[in-house]
Amino acid sequence: MAEGFARQLVKPDYEIFSAGTKPARLHPLAVRVMLEAGVDISAQHSKGLDEIPLDRVGRVISLGREPDETAPVLPDKIEVAHWPLRDPTLTHGDEEVILQAFRQVRDDIRDRLKILLS
Repeated sequence: MAEGFARQLVKPDYEIFSAGTKPARLHPLAVRVMLEAGVDISAQHSKGLDEIPLDRVGRVISLGREPDETAPVLPDKIEVAHWPLRDPTLTHGDEEVILQAFRQVRDDIRDRLKILLS
């Protein structure tokens, strides 16, 4: 979701990369709630850090729980920020409850990116 919003919000000359320490499939509810917000992320795919050209990265935004021992060691030149967002895939309940969790995270990511990029 962050990659989709970032691509929409930044100037065309910025490169946006997205990767995780545990790449997994793109969650269909993430695709669904992003479409609700007018952003199609269906062509995106989950990537590992080994697929990212770290030599071209200036800033990393870490999402999710507090960084732990799985957090990668990045070069000192990279600015790192952590946004402690809840993982919506861990939400229990019916589909509407889970969708609401995805929407909350989506909106939080969008709002934080707008502030960061303003």
